[in-house]
Amino acid sequence: MSRIPNWFERKFDFSFPVELYPNLCVRLGGTPARLEEIVRSCPHEFLVRRAQEKWSAQEHAGHLLDLEPLWTVRLDDYLARVVELKPADLTNRQTQEANHNARSIEELLGEFRTAPTRLVDRRKVWIPCCSHAQYRTRA
Repeated sequence: MSRIPNWFERKFDFSFPVELYPNLCVRLGGTPARLEEIVRSCPHEFLVRRAQEKWSAQEHAGHLLDLEPLWTVRLDDYLARVVELKPADLTNRQTQEANHNARSIEELLGEFRTAPTRLVDRRKVWIPCCSHAQYRTRA
């Protein structure tokens, strides 16, 4: 089995043609259904199990929710054409303190159903901005 790289070791290529943007929006909008399908038949004990002090599957799902405000603020930064996007909290404090394992997966899935939709709904204002200036983030 191949090793999954550390998040900060990953490289992302955003050179895809602008014509693929609608596909990206569909994929993002369909994420809640895919997540629900993955976890639907998993017992709670499996979803909250931590291996080697790493996050559980349920904590990973909660982390995606925790990142929603950052995505929204960064989109606002992008639309405002700021040079440096808002930095991320690299300590993941919000996720560490959220205790996502104490919540029900149904509650997380319910919140997750609306979060990516809010971002995708903003696509109408995002599309005209796709072709300008380069951006960098501090994290």
